[in-house]
Amino acid sequence: MFQTFSGSSRRPRQVNLSGQNTNPFAQSSRTPAASGTQKTVAQAQQERLQRQQERERLNASKKIQKTWRGHKARKDLADSRRRTWDELATKEDASNAALRLIQQLQLLVAFFSPRRRDDLGRLSSLSSKISCLGYQTFLARPEIQLQLGQLAKITLEGLQVSQPEFISSLLHLLVSVVDHRPDVIPKISRAYYTYLSQYISSGEISKNNRDLALTAIRIPLVEHIELDDNDEIVLNAHAAFSLCFLTTPDLGGSLGGFDELAAIVNVELLSSALVREFSSAFVEHIQDERKLWLLAHFIVIHRLQRRSSQEPEFLRALSLQLSFSSGAIIGRMDAHDPEANQESIDGVETDRNLPLPLPTFVKNELLSLVNEDSITGLLAKFNIDYVKASVAGEEDASLLASYALTLLRIFPQRGDDIRLWLYLGSMKTPDGTEVPALKFFWQAMSLTNTFSVIRADSKGALTLLRSQIQRRQFLSSDAGRDREWRTILLFLELYVFVLRFTDDEEFLSGNVPAFGQAGEPVSRIRQSALPIEDVKRLTVFLKNLAFTMYYNAGELSDDGQPTAQGSIGSYFGASATTSRFQSAEPEVVTKTIARMPFAGVAGMTFDYVRTIVAGVMRMLYERDSRRRFLSKDHWLMTSRFEMEGFIPAVVMEEERQHQVREEGEDEDPDNDDSQFADDREYIGLVGMSRPRRAQQIESLRRQQQKTARQKVLAAVGPRLEVLQNMPFVIPFETRVQIFRQFVLLDQTRRRGGNVDPDIWRMSIIQQSQMSPRHSRTAGHELLGRHHAKIRREQIFEDAYEQFYELGEGLKEPIQITFVDQFDTVEAGIDGGGVTKEFLTSITNGAFLSDDTSPRYFVANDQNLLYPNPATFDERRELLKAAGFKENSVFWTETMVDLSKRYEFLGRIVGKCLYEGILVDIGFASFFLLKWATYGTESGYRANINDLRDLDEGLYQGLLKLKNYPGNAEDFSLDFTITDKVSSPGETDKTVTRDLMPNGSNIAVTNQNRPLYVSYVARHRLQLQPFRQTQAFLKGLSEIINPTWLSMFNQSELQTLIGGDSSEVDVEDLRRNTQYGGVYQIGDDGQEHDTVKLFWKVMKELDDSDRRKVLKYVTSTPRAPLLGFSQLNPRFSIRDAGSDEERLPSTSTCVNLLKLPKYSTETTLRQKLLYAVNSGAGFDLS
Repeated sequence: MFQTFSGSSRRPRQVNLSGQNTNPFAQSSRTPAASGTQKTVAQAQQERLQRQQERERLNASKKIQKTWRGHKARKDLADSRRRTWDELATKEDASNAALRLIQQLQLLVAFFSPRRRDDLGRLSSLSSKISCLGYQTFLARPEIQLQLGQLAKITLEGLQVSQPEFISSLLHLLVSVVDHRPDVIPKISRAYYTYLSQYISSGEISKNNRDLALTAIRIPLVEHIELDDNDEIVLNAHAAFSLCFLTTPDLGGSLGGFDELAAIVNVELLSSALVREFSSAFVEHIQDERKLWLLAHFIVIHRLQRRSSQEPEFLRALSLQLSFSSGAIIGRMDAHDPEANQESIDGVETDRNLPLPLPTFVKNELLSLVNEDSITGLLAKFNIDYVKASVAGEEDASLLASYALTLLRIFPQRGDDIRLWLYLGSMKTPDGTEVPALKFFWQAMSLTNTFSVIRADSKGALTLLRSQIQRRQFLSSDAGRDREWRTILLFLELYVFVLRFTDDEEFLSGNVPAFGQAGEPVSRIRQSALPIEDVKRLTVFLKNLAFTMYYNAGELSDDGQPTAQGSIGSYFGASATTSRFQSAEPEVVTKTIARMPFAGVAGMTFDYVRTIVAGVMRMLYERDSRRRFLSKDHWLMTSRFEMEGFIPAVVMEEERQHQVREEGEDEDPDNDDSQFADDREYIGLVGMSRPRRAQQIESLRRQQQKTARQKVLAAVGPRLEVLQNMPFVIPFETRVQIFRQFVLLDQTRRRGGNVDPDIWRMSIIQQSQMSPRHSRTAGHELLGRHHAKIRREQIFEDAYEQFYELGEGLKEPIQITFVDQFDTVEAGIDGGGVTKEFLTSITNGAFLSDDTSPRYFVANDQNLLYPNPATFDERRELLKAAGFKENSVFWTETMVDLSKRYEFLGRIVGKCLYEGILVDIGFASFFLLKWATYGTESGYRANINDLRDLDEGLYQGLLKLKNYPGNAEDFSLDFTITDKVSSPGETDKTVTRDLMPNGSNIAVTNQNRPLYVSYVARHRLQLQPFRQTQAFLKGLSEIINPTWLSMFNQSELQTLIGGDSSEVDVEDLRRNTQYGGVYQIGDDGQEHDTVKLFWKVMKELDDSDRRKVLKYVTSTPRAPLLGFSQLNPRFSIRDAGSDEERLPSTSTCVNLLKLPKYSTETTLRQKLLYAVNSGAGFDLS
């Protein structure tokens, strides 16, 4: 019996509603066959789909029929009205002419179609008949007032497609309607001026039609004060006029000039309209090229109206346009300019993928902004009450600062002119006293809250910068804070310019007349000099700001995203109601994917701000290093670091940055521009070049990758960022230790942990022996490339021939074998000493010898060395004299070889630094400054004080010119300079070069003489020796990372190269001396008697004689920076026999003194000093 028995033994029915076959004996899924249920479902779905499609076809046919019936009805109605219109037109009853025209007008606006030529004829006929009655009389009739708006619209439509024979009559009608009914303007204004733009630029306009077109331009711009909404109507018309008409390319050529156009335009209204439009999103749809034409036409209209000053509203409109067009202007202003883009230098091709130049008219009008009258005119309007924190004064000062900064960013080639005009300007105080512009901006800057907060604490700078960056990311602005930043930035731009031609005496004068000059007029430079107390305040501000910008660079720096060009309130306080035409609207951004420019200034980025801040700070630090005016510890910021673990932390950051760089190279192995060079090579072949747009996108991608990688590097190395860009905040001794640690880390990394040269060579041999045959050969080849046979009389040539191809491989240990003229090997084993002898010999031969040809380096009056600036000019003259053509293969190879020799010299000096070998060579301070700034953002900035290290006579002459109380034109100077070129066996030649474009036609005057002084310094210090210096620094940077050198100033670098110039520490030398032979210290730990006598004599010698002894033994008179424990090889003394008549001798290659066993102190002193002063006993053992 079943437990579930319910009274029936029948099996219950199983109903399967799933559609799946549950029969195990049915066909499997491997042999599918649709079940009956599945077929039913599929068939039902298909039938449903067919019914739906049938309904859609039916509805579509109904819609088509409905549309056709509507069209047919409208067409029939329109045709009926056309017949009625034509019947009215055939009637000739003069008494009812006006009524017939009214009926025709009402009919025409109902059936007019611009696609029908007969309708255009009817409209033209109507216009002619209205003209007979008088446009103003007819259009004033009340019966047609409702139709006038539609009449204006269809007339404009007709003009847009009209044939030439209809244009005149239709345009007359349209102008008359607009004149009579100004309220229709907002509805058609943009289409109206777009048509006028096309009509005028078509080139088919006659004189009569030209007058009519000018009337058409003028009518909508006229104010109608009787209308309630006049302000909105006229502003709308000016907006359409500017964006749809003034954007027309070459408008002046089509109109035959701008005089008549300028006479009918109200610049104030136009400026207000532009401020409103450029503060909205509409202008984003206008092409960049048309924006440039708008800007140029706006400038020319204002200029032709001969206004005595530039109104604030005009400046706002102008600055907004410059902001939006900055990307299209920067780079194109000087495109194809031979001064700015030299195609090739001695056969070395430059990048030919240059941007298209600006249209000539646009360029000329933009350059017209950069003139003395406009810049000084702005200063003249300023109110000194700004210094008292008045609101009006703040607005004015901010406006000038914004406009001037915009010009500086957009016209970098004219930057010095702009700065000069600002520098020459003055402000008047309420009591009538004139204040130089530089001091005015200093006072304005020092009163800002931003200055006070940052000066008080570097941590306050982080808060301010963080808020600035956040506002940039979210496209918002803080008008008050932006105003302060703009004032600060303009002061820094001016100050860095003035520092270039201010000598130390003027800088330290602080507006105090020089002795004996109290009754004489004070020069502009002395008037502008800041008191030392103010300079101290400024340096604290710059130090705190720069520290934050570098230490927190990973958080604050730009990420490669483009900057937004403008938004409401982002520029010059445009969000405020600055005129009766502007209302307080919600802020509307223009680009949601871009960042706001820093402080709302076009093209201003965080990186640029950081560069100028660091540049001013470095220039002040260099002056303080040269002639101290601040306390010794003024620049230190050790309180911001945990100094006990500072060195290990910095080394760790260096290692992390190295890993990031390697990962970046692995991710983008093709991170070079070779493919772009290939593209440019085939640019002239159809189909063989990549599209320009694709190249631009690829270039942008690479730039963004580079920026992102730099940001990561800054994030993982905040201490390194500070060390490399403002190293003076850390004590010098700490930086030297860091430098040696960096070198050790690099040696360990490159040599697989085997820093010692002998162990490294042994490891290479062992690795090659355990490797396959080809690897074994490679190991021997590697060691072979690092070995050279050197002839002493040809030391530089042999070294260059055998070691140049090593490149940065020169970092690895090298082996030198000296041979004589018969290729006989000199005695001696290179255990490191011969390498030192080789390096010191090659530096002495190349830098100090007068026998080399050419002379790669020359000395100044203090016997300090710098690259010979005439080397390349002299080589060119030799090649010309030999009959070689410029840019020929041999010419190019010769010039490139000369560059390679300078590069090799840089590597040799780098090798000495890398191995810790001191060389007794002094370099000029300005040349060492280039080493220190080679790896920094700010770079080297030439100034008149550095010129003193180059040419004292030229320096004094420029000082005389700069301070000349009379007329500078008495000197008959122009902006040219003469370079002397010497050729062997021939008289010296002179080459005259322009200091600026067209410099031979620009006289030096009292106003521009600061520029002349600055340009002379730039030419002598930067431009003339540019190739030599760059080649040397390139070679130096292949051995020593430029960022390591940037940790030191010029005097510190000299100490790094040649050793410490302080008094020789005899006890330190004694502790770090090794002994050999009988002088070796035994188990008792006692020194030999002669050794004791030697140290007693050394203590009694004065410092000059100690230095002579040190130079006699080590070839340099100075101790290593970190003491004699760093001397490589160590200072050593060994016995040289018992003959007391013999003089001491040395082996400088191993820093070895061979000292005979003298028995008395007197004998030892006499013999030692005789040997030292005569140079006797020098040999190589």
